[in-house]
Amino acid sequence: MRAPQCSIIIPAYNAAQYIADALDSVLKQTYQDFEILVIDNCSTDRTSDVVGTFNDPRINLLQCSKRGAAAARNTGIVKSSGKYIQFLDADDVLHEQKIELQVNAMSGSDPVNTIASCTWQRFELNPADSQIVEEEVWPVENPLEWLACSLSGGGMMHIGGWLVHRELISAAGPWEESLSLHDDGEFFTRVLLKAKRQVFVPDAKVYYRSVANSLSRQRSRSSIESAFKVCQLRDKHLLAVIDDRRSRAAIATQYGQFAYEFLMTAPDLASLALNRIVELEEKPVNSIGGPTFRKLTGLLGFRNSLVL
Repeated sequence: MRAPQCSIIIPAYNAAQYIADALDSVLKQTYQDFEILVIDNCSTDRTSDVVGTFNDPRINLLQCSKRGAAAARNTGIVKSSGKYIQFLDADDVLHEQKIELQVNAMSGSDPVNTIASCTWQRFELNPADSQIVEEEVWPVENPLEWLACSLSGGGMMHIGGWLVHRELISAAGPWEESLSLHDDGEFFTRVLLKAKRQVFVPDAKVYYRSVANSLSRQRSRSSIESAFKVCQLRDKHLLAVIDDRRSRAAIATQYGQFAYEFLMTAPDLASLALNRIVELEEKPVNSIGGPTFRKLTGLLGFRNSLVL
């Protein structure tokens, strides 16, 4: 039996409230050559029961005994067989043409070394109510330039926005399972560093649900430590490939953003971030904080403005 062209990997932890919407959005894709792997990550609610109500042989429900979305995604990669990999969080939704448009965009030239992205929009209740907020980094084709722009405050790509060839993921390596907050930032840094081209497909879309208790909003000590480790790993990954002033300034900016965000809740880690900025010998790009803070940064420098 021929393997499907695309594997959609959905880690799910206590996602009974939303996972039906995610699955519906995949089943309605205009591109139908896919398999769905829902990785139940130790849920204690009715997540598995909701998935079981869908009568489609392309949906595979798997159990992951190791906690964490990264571990669940790694399980999905190992168990999947598609040429292309689509990661989708259990509370998010795909536009019906998302996969078709990205597959078409990747199939023309060197798809193995191409990563595709798309428009992403934030919503709370209804995806139709979301609005596009364009970000500078979206159309950047060179993966190294994409990373430098993103780390310098040019925006980001939501995890569900990417479509990646399996061989590119194999070259980059698995998800880092010790991470929680910003684990996708670390993973896709490695993928982009292995890619030769980033293609942005504006008419393809993913809808990102804003949930009050989502991981991205957590500020526990463990989540903050994960965010700092991501800074350190991206520092290591990027400078190992290209160590120039632009890259160092981009890395300094991510440490600056970390210090700005966590100075009060994790002053020890914020201090380490500031020390690393000094070691890099490049100033953070003045893209952190609001207009008043940026003005102070221009006058007093980043560290002095931060401790005022």
